[in-house]
Amino acid sequence: MTALTGSKANPSEFDCYDDLGEDEPYFVIRADDPLSDALIELHAYIGAGQAGAAHNKLAEIMELTRDRPPRPSDSPKYRETFAISQAMDAWREARR
Repeated sequence: MTALTGSKANPSEFDCYDDLGEDEPYFVIRADDPLSDALIELHAYIGAGQAGAAHNKLAEIMELTRDRPPRPSDSPKYRETFAISQAMDAWREARR
């Protein structure tokens, strides 16, 4: 069986790991995350300027998470996710 596209064994044409700067922050969404495919689709719709499809996908994501308890705000994983987001913003700002 051929490895799936975008996997460690079969990187996508646009795989960026080898291009990452030594200090460039990154975030990985793994396939075992139940929202992974929907989040990637949302990213693609936004990037393609498809606002209606993005809105619908976000509504789908919100429905999928409606009945799940939120991660506690003091969760280390929750805090680290926001720290990575802030680091990404700071990294881009430093290169403007």
